[in-house]
Amino acid sequence: MKKTISIILAIALVLSMALSLAACGQTKQQGPVIRVGSKDFTENLIVAEIYALALEDAGYTVERKLNIAGSVVHTAITSGEIDLYPEYTGTGLLAILQLPMSSDPDEVYNTVKAAYDEQFQITWLDSTDVNDRNGLAIRTDVAQQYNIYTMSDLQREAEHICVCSQGEFEYREDGIPGMTKVYGPFNFASINVYDNGIKYQILEQGEADLCPGYSTDAQLVNTDKFTYLEDDKGFWPPYYLAPIVRNEVLEANPEIAEILNAVSAKLDTETMVSLNAKVDIDHMEYEEVAREFYETVCK
Repeated sequence: MKKTISIILAIALVLSMALSLAACGQTKQQGPVIRVGSKDFTENLIVAEIYALALEDAGYTVERKLNIAGSVVHTAITSGEIDLYPEYTGTGLLAILQLPMSSDPDEVYNTVKAAYDEQFQITWLDSTDVNDRNGLAIRTDVAQQYNIYTMSDLQREAEHICVCSQGEFEYREDGIPGMTKVYGPFNFASINVYDNGIKYQILEQGEADLCPGYSTDAQLVNTDKFTYLEDDKGFWPPYYLAPIVRNEVLEANPEIAEILNAVSAKLDTETMVSLNAKVDIDHMEYEEVAREFYETVCK
């Protein structure tokens, strides 16, 4: 009899423990699945991964759908294939909405924010201070020699400058033709065409003095070698980076806005140059760079 009671008690204890573990499992379930996308270049991969880490830290399950071609990433979010990704205000204004160019950062942000909400049911969250704009990089020694630090300075001293072009800079409206309308004629000493992938190498070797580039190019981390010119008359439109999220996802998970906005507040152009350099120059993996930044700066 005592043996039977002992067996019954043992079974009851096992069942109780099982139920307790089941209950614990229910309280520790992971949060909703959020599908994070990115474009197919270093900067966008890094930032998307930082956003993904922040969401995971907040209890969300993140499905990464990174490295999407820039030509189809907008379709990926509007079709519901992804829930969010880092986008650029200038891209939204010019490439997606096909609206007139503007150099006013606030105007561009407010325009894309309103239009995306109305047309695509997508929300632009807070912008970072990362402005990945078009522009020009010059060898620092040449900048110092001729006192060239702005586009106006360059226009004045253009006759001394040899340009490394990729074949379009001379003809595109966001190249010399547009620059001329805003700053006046640029009478460069020479313009030679090189492959885009070696343009900073061409400058470093002294074969040219100046090249078109983006303000977050990894090579700009070395200010002793390269100086990025100030667009002092605001010719190029701003390309500020911000997370965009499908409204449906944001309405179901409103805390996502606070999570991603907190990360965005830690990012600026100088920081982005440094992060890009760790991948493109130091050959670290973008996941490693993103985690290091998140762990040391965002947490």
